[in-house]
Amino acid sequence: MCDLESLLIKIEKLRAELNALSKSKELSDPEVIAASQRLDDALNEYETMKQSPTGRS
Repeated sequence: MCDLESLLIKIEKLRAELNALSKSKELSDPEVIAASQRLDDALNEYETMKQSPTGRS
């Protein structure tokens, strides 16, 4: 499995985690904010990898 595929799987897991948390907690809850930041970091990493010539960072 290439790095992009692994990262996409990670992103989907982080999205599911964020969705679950947001259903049971306030959006301003520190745990929800931390999950959102982890997802943002993974999405930024994905965009960086996608733009690199080799598809890897």
